Amino acid sequence: MKKLIAVIMIGLMVFVLGGCANNKKDESAKAGQMQNLTVGLMPDVDSIPFIIAQEKGFFKEEGLTVTLKPFKSAVDRDSALQSGNLDGAISDMLAEAFAKAGGFDTVITSLTTGSYKLVINKDETATSIQQLKGKDVAISKNTIIEYVTDKVMAEGGLSGTDVNKIAIPQIPARLEMLQNSKIAAATLPEPMATVAVKNGGKVLNSSDKLGIYPGVMVFTSKAVTGKEKEIQAMYRAYSKAIDYLAKEPMENYIDIVIDKGGFPPSVKGALVLPNYQKPVAPKPKDVEDVMAWLQTRNLIQKGYSYQDVVDDRFVR
Repeated sequence: MKKLIAVIMIGLMVFVLGGCANNKKDESAKAGQMQNLTVGLMPDVDSIPFIIAQEKGFFKEEGLTVTLKPFKSAVDRDSALQSGNLDGAISDMLAEAFAKAGGFDTVITSLTTGSYKLVINKDETATSIQQLKGKDVAISKNTIIEYVTDKVMAEGGLSGTDVNKIAIPQIPARLEMLQNSKIAAATLPEPMATVAVKNGGKVLNSSDKLGIYPGVMVFTSKAVTGKEKEIQAMYRAYSKAIDYLAKEPMENYIDIVIDKGGFPPSVKGALVLPNYQKPVAPKPKDVEDVMAWLQTRNLIQKGYSYQDVVDDRFVR
């Protein structure tokens, strides 16, 4: 009888262990079905949900491996995207139009929640946009930064040609020039705008106040076609990160985003995050406004339609 019980017990153990092994194999197989995604980030608040999704294991929970690559300028990011080193990137509608015009096939998959602010330096006496007429304003030329700058100028009663635009592509360098009072003003993304304000700068206007949302997530058409389930998994993890950011005190993650996002340590205690939204497609009017701005400046030959540049399958 004892021998029989022992045989039964051994059999049960083999069955249970075999089941666990099979479960692990199934999980491995599931994970193995997912291809890696490589995503380009910029040093702005748009990147924070991706950093959180990586560091808190939300990508891993979806069975996905995501490589996040930081860039300091839009030019470097776009070069990496066009050379095939990235599947997707935090970008903007202007960059998407330029990619299309250059024969490079990318699509917008969702909006991102960014913020861009026109900040004057600590020594600047201007208190309004009109008082910046004829003064130096640092931008990144032919990018979302210049687009927002022109919109801010128009709101203040000036044209983009009424100020002396100084092209400084790298965001940290632009911030440094502003803080050293070598330029009157600069348009900066968050959190760099927060750093400028903390060091005495003043915000004259911002994309938030104007209701401008040209920041987007883009992917290559190759990735959209060949890595559809991976991008879907990425967006699920991204949404988990937004839920985390909505309820978690900033002190519990600020050190992580400073380290991984390449943000100056001085943002600690001063950074105010935007109200992150779950992924949605851009509005047609926002796309139309960007195309009109680009055509007016003869930066593209044709205005691309909403259907030309947006693929909303991941956020329906």
